[in-house]
Amino acid sequence: MSVHRPFTLGADKGYDAAEFVGELQRLNVTPHVAQNKWGRRSAAPDEIAQSANYGASMQYRKRSEQGFGWAKTIGQVRQVMVRWIAKVAQMFVLNMAAYNLVSMRALGQVRLQGTR
Repeated sequence: MSVHRPFTLGADKGYDAAEFVGELQRLNVTPHVAQNKWGRRSAAPDEIAQSANYGASMQYRKRSEQGFGWAKTIGQVRQVMVRWIAKVAQMFVLNMAAYNLVSMRALGQVRLQGTR
């Protein structure tokens, strides 16, 4: 017995285009695209952007992007100093593991403060 769950697709402001959003809707995929209202009208419908699922989708997207931002600013991913794909991949994994350790430390501090 399978349960039908609606499909959603989260994307940043660069994908807020009428053609892209229209194609997603044609495929019965709910577009959770960040609205780009900088001097223009957003292609993402307001009724979708005001739903609770859209807000949660934007929070998940931001959370996943934080690791890449950390790796580019604190880690050494912005300009790698090694050659060959295998070494670059190894460096990326090492940077993301370091980010996981840093974020776990921050989570532990929040929990410790909450128990006192």
